[in-house]
Formats: sequence, C-alpha cells, structure tokens
Amino acid sequence: MFKNLINGEWVDGPRASRNINPSDTRDLVGEYAQADVAQTRAAIAAARAAFGAWSLATPQRRFDVLDAAGAEILARRAELGDLLAREEGKTLPEAIGEVVRAGNIFKFFAGEALRVGGEVIPSVRPGVGVEVTREPVGVVGLITPWNFPIAIPAWKIAPALAFGNSVVLKPADLVPGSAWQLADILKRAGLPDGVFNLVMGRGSEVGAELLENRQVDAISFTGSVATGQRVAAACVARGAKFQLEMGGKNPFVVLDDADLDVAVAAAVNSGFFSTGQRCTASSRLIVTEGIHDRFVAAMVDRMTSLRVDDARQAGTDIGPVVDERQLAQDLEYIAIARAEGATLAVGGEALPASSAGAPGFYLTPALFTGTSPAMRINQEEVFGPVVSVIKAKDYDEALALANDTPFGLATGIATTSLKHATHFKRHAQAGMVMVNLPTAGVDYHVPFGGRKASSHGPREQGKYAAEFYTTVKTAYTQA
Repeated sequence: MFKNLINGEWVDGPRASRNINPSDTRDLVGEYAQADVAQTRAAIAAARAAFGAWSLATPQRRFDVLDAAGAEILARRAELGDLLAREEGKTLPEAIGEVVRAGNIFKFFAGEALRVGGEVIPSVRPGVGVEVTREPVGVVGLITPWNFPIAIPAWKIAPALAFGNSVVLKPADLVPGSAWQLADILKRAGLPDGVFNLVMGRGSEVGAELLENRQVDAISFTGSVATGQRVAAACVARGAKFQLEMGGKNPFVVLDDADLDVAVAAAVNSGFFSTGQRCTASSRLIVTEGIHDRFVAAMVDRMTSLRVDDARQAGTDIGPVVDERQLAQDLEYIAIARAEGATLAVGGEALPASSAGAPGFYLTPALFTGTSPAMRINQEEVFGPVVSVIKAKDYDEALALANDTPFGLATGIATTSLKHATHFKRHAQAGMVMVNLPTAGVDYHVPFGGRKASSHGPREQGKYAAEFYTTVKTAYTQA
C-alpha cells in the first residue's frame, strides 16, 4: 500500500484505489491510499504551520533541496519512465522524456531560488527610498491531471517551493504512482516536515476541501474547463489566488507552399503521439486547397505504418488510451463525426488486446476528412487520437478558421513563406505558436499557457512562474 504524505509522515487512508496498467488491465501497478476530508485538512494545517520557517529559508537551502530532487529524478529516469508508461500508457521513450523534463524543471527552479531579486527605485519625494520585492504567497494547493503525471506536478511544485511556499498536492486519481515517487524523492531531498504534502483522493473530497479551505492561499489547477470554472468560482468567493490551465482545440495550418514531409511529420506528432492525450495536441488540421489531397494521402500513408501496442514494448508508436471511460469517449466522438457527415479516412478502430494478447484500451489513430468548422469534432476537445481535416481556400481563410474556437492554447503552421509565418505568429490567437514544428512539445525554461477559455492567470514555467507563486511588496523608507 502506497500512503499519503502528511506533515512528513506516511499516512494510511480510509480506503484505497487500484492503479491499473492500461496496456494490460490484468497488471496491478499498486494500491494507493485515498485521503478523506479530515486528512486533507490535516495536510493543509501542516503546510500552514511549516510555511513560516520555509518562507524565510535561505535561497541556498531551497536550491539544495530542489537540486537534489532534480538530480535523483534524472538519475532514475529509466525506472521512473517505466512506471509512468505502465500507469498512464505513454510509450516508454515518451515517458522517459517526460521524466527528464521533470528533473530539468527542478534543476531550473533550484537556480531560480538563487535569482529572486528586487528593485531599489528613487521616490518622487526627496529623502525617501523605495524597495520592490517578491514574497511567497503562502499555502498553495496543486491539482494536477493524469496525462502528464510527473511533468505537470513538477512544473507546479518546483516554483512553489523555490519561492518559499508550502504545498499540498492532489494528483489525478488515475495516475498516483508517479506523484507518490515524486513525494518520496522530495521527502528524502531534505524538505522540512509539512512543507510538501501529498493527498491522493477523490476530487469531490480532497479537491473540494482544497478549494474551500481558507488556509489555502492559492490554487494552481490543470484539467477540464468545467472543473476549472468551479475552481475559479470557489477561489473568487473567498479571495484566493488561482491559476487555470484547461482545454484546447488546437489548429495546425498547412499552406500550399509547405514542405510536405515536414507538415506530415508535425501533424502526426501533434495529433497522435502520447495517444493524442495532450492539451497541446493538434486535433484540427486546416489545409489549403492546393496541397489538401496530397497532404491527406501522405497522412493516411504515414498513419497506417504507426504501431499501436503496449506502451513499454519496443517499437510502439502509440500506446493505449488511459482508461475505459476515455476510450468510450473517443469512440463516441468518432460515431458523432460520422453521423454528422465526416469521412473516416483511416483508423478509429478499438483493438481488444496488444500484440502479445494483453487486454487493454487500444485505439487506432483516426483521421476525418470532409469536415466543416461547425461539426462537434471541430468544436469540442476529444482528448484522444482523433484528428479532423478542414479544407481552406487560402491563407486568410485558414487563419480565420484557426482562430474560430473558444480555446487558445497552442497553434501551428507549416509553410516556407517568411511572410505568412511572420503574420501567423502575430495574428494567431493562442498563447503558443509553432512554425514547422509540432504544437505539442515545449521547452521547460520558457512560459507555458494560453488565451481565451484555455487559460487564466499568470503563465506557468520559466521565470514567469514567479508571477503566480509570489506576491509583490513595495516598501518605503524615510532616510
């Protein structure tokens, strides 16, 4: 039994959840304790009690803890990557890459702990000095999703600790294993008791208490739009700071002048790798008339060569969908698209087992053509290996279609035109823009986030993380 971490102690819960391998549903990854409301309150109280001393810890102290955690994560990349692939379904190379990213994030924010600065500004009044500094917010509740079970917790935990906050983490129910390992690493890295707490459990209990408890000063959430709206409402009601990363319906534009091989590689990566279960995935391919037919034919050819299999099997291109409910949702959207008149060009078939006969949640990547912008397949986030193609007359129409969405997380374009690339970067309504690159896959040292219904609040990652995890103080001194 893997237990919760509360005030430096491993604590059992009133019940447990079973962590199942989606590549082989006969494989039990482990049983993980589920916290209740009382234990969540205890974790929050521990974080509150530990905040004072940690908020005043030296930058060197914070650096040492985060650097040690990052070093261990990187040293154990193969082991932790295997666990991640086993519990979430990413292919093993993708899973190891995610672990490396998590380790690099901790290393980066170890450095940021040493770089927290301020300003000394002359006052408009004679004899008065002004200092502008940053201080930690307080107790931060972190609610993370299942699709990046170590990277997203890392990019929330690391800056929170680097800037002197204490933390209560609630990971997604589906993937507690990676979060538990992260908690164990942080505990052994030398964090004082109570500075970091892990409470695994249901959103209706653990998540609700984090939202409503007035001892929690800030909430950073990544997940669905509907849940994000509830997070916002709860935080506004009690004046807590909040940061939201939510859905996406990301477009990838392919112009007539695009390098076909580059466009196909970027579109396949964006739409189908990590089983399409990325908020930055491109599920709408907007393709201009002159290249449309050649692009679709090349996509179908490339997709038929993709191997769908056990996530940890060598040579697998696409692993399973994360669980039975997500598979059912993907299949439902495939049926909806066909009913609305879209043409299924390739894929979209549920496979009962891996190549070795292991039962799992397998789905061949699906590509729809002949779709219109108003179809649900082009308006709603599927969150699976399901991609649609929309034909556009020219660049101007393609840009308008790309922006015709309530979301604005990531967008991309394939073109050899400097003119169109430059215009697209300025006029695409998204927080992140890629030119001749997949929309999914971003660096760990630069800001991450979107616009419109995709995000709310300061950016995550990089030096911009300080905007959420600190508060600004202005101090005046009369000489």
